[in-house]
Amino acid sequence: MINLSLNKKVLLFGIIFTFFSSFGQSFFLGLFNPSIREELNITHGQFGSIYAAATICSSLVLIWFGKKIDEIKIFNYSLIVISFLFFSSLFFSFINSIYLLIIAIFLMRFSGQGLMSHTSSTTISRYFNRRRGKALSGIWFGLSSAEFFLPILIIFLLSIFSWRTIWQFISIIILIILPIIVFYTIKNLDIESREKNILDNDEKKFRDIRNWKRSEVLKDFKFYIISLNMLAMPWIVTGVFIYQSFIADSKLWGPYVIPQSFMIYSITSILTLIASGFLVDKFTSRKLIPFMNMPLLFGLIVLYFYDLSYSAYLFFAFMGVSNGLANVLGSSTWAEIYGVRYLGAIKALTTALMVFSTAFGTALFGVLIDKSYTIEHIALISIIYISLSLFFLLAIMRSVEPVNLTKKT
Repeated sequence: MINLSLNKKVLLFGIIFTFFSSFGQSFFLGLFNPSIREELNITHGQFGSIYAAATICSSLVLIWFGKKIDEIKIFNYSLIVISFLFFSSLFFSFINSIYLLIIAIFLMRFSGQGLMSHTSSTTISRYFNRRRGKALSGIWFGLSSAEFFLPILIIFLLSIFSWRTIWQFISIIILIILPIIVFYTIKNLDIESREKNILDNDEKKFRDIRNWKRSEVLKDFKFYIISLNMLAMPWIVTGVFIYQSFIADSKLWGPYVIPQSFMIYSITSILTLIASGFLVDKFTSRKLIPFMNMPLLFGLIVLYFYDLSYSAYLFFAFMGVSNGLANVLGSSTWAEIYGVRYLGAIKALTTALMVFSTAFGTALFGVLIDKSYTIEHIALISIIYISLSLFFLLAIMRSVEPVNLTKKT
């Protein structure tokens, strides 16, 4: 293999892990929604309730297991995560009842969306200090690239193979590729490892920031208001991804409009990732949080008012911008405010909340759809949520700062 520096190896690790987290992400699982519902003979609402229940369970387990990244060497922790992902993908191909569907979704959400993204973002946030924004924006290229071509690829493969065969193939890829990547990139990395060539002034600045324990974070009111904003993107976009076929049918879009829109979504995500990395390192994450959900808000307004197929591309483009911002800010903000020593435990909590919010979105969308709410009604509910959470955030912006050890805590 090419002899890369440790900084580049850690980045490569993050990119690959975020790419493979896509197998547990809602945009990917949503592609199999029609096939699974048809085989098991369940409704949108039933699928949504199952998805939500399994996702909630995964978020609760993640709170406990996610904090272990602060205690176990990252190499060993990553191998455990890979084992979970391999087993989960293989298990998914054997679904033949509602009970197995619940277990399969739990496993994929826990190992894919939960542990893979948690391991990647926590490792990057802890390892990089001065260039944290650029590093985080870099690793999310992995997920954005998956969002770019996997929907079209899976739709094509579903026309040739059964969905079970596709999942078996995925499990083989995981088993072959990921252990090699982990061995090559982070074999010698530990909890105290940090990026090289940081200026002395930068090192002092980061040492002076107070490191909060998770129990202390839970007593900080700012955490909850910031989280309200952080969680808007996951629950709204998850609902869109899981019920993409319902949205396409409601708007009378063709079968390939939304898969093609994912490509636009991915492009705008990537462009925003490039910009946000530089912006975070220049202005800090906490100053950019108010802008995070504004593009999503504009996209929902488009979804509410317009039906033509071009509106799908515009809607997904706006979502992509918010996604690019959220991917970077969702990790770097907590490191800035609460330090990195206990970041694994804090990130386990915030990732679990994110996973929980996706369950909420899936359940809410499913229930509303079964009660004959239109996609326009759902868009309006989402618009109200974003507006209220943004209002609360703006009200406390002056207090969103890290605590310096030289000051009273």
